[in-house]
This record gives sequence, structure tokens and C-alpha cells, in this order.
Amino acid sequence: MLPKKGALKMTAPITPLHITFVTLFPEAIETMMAVSILGRAQQNGHLVLHTVQIREHALDKHQMVDDTPCGGGAGQVMKVDVLHRAILAAQNNTPENASSKVILLDPAGQPFQQNAAISLAKTDHLIFICGRYEGVDARVWNYVDETWSLGDFVITGGELAGLVMADAIARMRPGVLGNADSIQTESHMENLLEHHQYTRPIEYDHWQVPDVLLSGHHQKIEQARQEDAQARTQRLRPDLCDNDQQTQARECLAPLRKGES
Repeated sequence: MLPKKGALKMTAPITPLHITFVTLFPEAIETMMAVSILGRAQQNGHLVLHTVQIREHALDKHQMVDDTPCGGGAGQVMKVDVLHRAILAAQNNTPENASSKVILLDPAGQPFQQNAAISLAKTDHLIFICGRYEGVDARVWNYVDETWSLGDFVITGGELAGLVMADAIARMRPGVLGNADSIQTESHMENLLEHHQYTRPIEYDHWQVPDVLLSGHHQKIEQARQEDAQARTQRLRPDLCDNDQQTQARECLAPLRKGES
């Protein structure tokens, strides 16, 4: 039966993204995830945050999560048995029939890029394992699905890397951003940097907003922005101008443009 004229169309409910951090510092994660866009996404039911305190899965009375390296060396290594129990606890947060991935944040992981954010956003539950000290026992790698890094540098722990990834991934989920169209022109969405942005005042300290942006001619504005994005990328990030990389980026972006999750 056809709906009556003027009747509201029923839309399918948006499946929330579940993110679990396996960490020694859940309070830091909860604080950072509670603000701005990600905070609103949780309030609106588009994002669900879980944390697993690693120490709660240590069985000794001192709740030791690390030990000295086998063979000697500096620093401490996070224990495989404790982390494995924490991972199993995190997997219990996976909703029924939902897809999930266990992700280790590690300097040896693949460099995280926008294409990865788009791809990972298709998973319903992401579990971030946040290492500390000299890293995790190598046997932990047997219990993870993917390993990612923010780049060729070392930070104190995996929490900051996980927060960065969670932000980039969550933005790709339906309902998280107030204006989904804003995703399309952001930097790196097609291996291009975003065009320059301007707002009022129109003139400041002898610097003026380009006339074309004030023309009201939408086609000319779109063309000018595209040309600006291409020129800016060529000047600041010529490495992104590789045709194969741009083709791959467009392929990753295609489902997003069709409104698929």
C-alpha cells in the first residue's frame, strides 16, 4: 500500500558505533570523549563508549600488568595473560550480530590514514588496545585483528593514538556530524587538502576574502574551491598527488557518497 500523501517517511534506525578502550587510564579516555562532536554523538545514541581497566584483569594482589623483558633490557613489558583477559572482557561489549575488530596501537603498525578511517567506520565495534611502557608482549599480536600507528614516532602510550583514530573514524558514521555534507570536502577525502576557508570580517589588516566567494555564483564558487584545493595540495603535499592514491581514495569514498554505512 502506498503511503498517504503528506505522510512521514519511516527511516531505518542508525546503528550506533561501539568503541571500547582497553587501557590503564579509562578516566582520561572518558574525559576526552565526552566533549564536542563525540560527546553529542554519545548523547544522541550514535556512539557508545566502553572502557576496560587493564588492572582489573591482573590476578595477583598487587594487580601487576607488566614485568621485566625476557633476555634482559630496559623498561617493562605489558603481560600477555593480563591483556588477553582484558581483550576477552572488551569483546563482551560487542552487540549481538555486530561486526567487531580488535586493534592494537603500536609504533610497528600500519600508518593510519583517512582511507583507513572510512574503512574502519564500517565496523560496528572497535576495540583499541592501548599499550604502555616498552610495549606489549609479542604474543598479544595473536589476539588482535589489526595493528595501527599514527606515524614514525613514539608517544608515551596508546591512549592518544586511540583517541585520534576514534575521532577520525566516528566522523565517518551516519548521524555523528550535524552536517554530513561537510565530510565530502575535508582534507584527505580524495587525497586532496581542503580548500582555504574564510569567514567575517570580509577585510582584516588589508587582507580580503576572495571576491568569488562573495559572488553568490555557486558553480563558480565550487570551481574556485576545487582549483584552490588542487593547487594547495600540489604546493604543500605533492606526495598526495599520485594518481593511484587518488583513485583508491575515490573508491573508498564512493559508498559514503551513496549514503551507505
